[in-house]
Amino acid sequence: MVLRIKRALLRGRHLATGLIRTDPLRAAERRRGTGRPGDGGSGTAVITQTRTRTKRPNLYRVLLLNDDYTPMEFVVHVLQRFFNKDADEATRIMLHVHQNGVGECGVFTYEVAETKVTLVMDFARKHQHPLQCVMEKK
Repeated sequence: MVLRIKRALLRGRHLATGLIRTDPLRAAERRRGTGRPGDGGSGTAVITQTRTRTKRPNLYRVLLLNDDYTPMEFVVHVLQRFFNKDADEATRIMLHVHQNGVGECGVFTYEVAETKVTLVMDFARKHQHPLQCVMEKK
């Protein structure tokens, strides 16, 4: 008896009447004309497609801070070596740092800015200069 009930339930038939049970939701869809094509509906559907947009990464400014001990030639060398500045631009940035106390070397993504700050600080420390390089969110 239990096996007969399970088989009937799996087939979707009602036990007492032997009629095929229908899902009330699908029956309502058939009456309204919605649902899959070929089941009595109109066969039209609206397909929506979502597009994912990538967000631009946050940018960070790399700044050099002025001190009274680091030679100007060393600062120009750092700007040329790590920030790919030509001699004129590196001199202009160095003078700006010297006169204003801080100067921008470039604007980069977080990882690139962090790497450049680390490279400059290690290079200055290796050459025994107290040059400070920091980054800030733009």
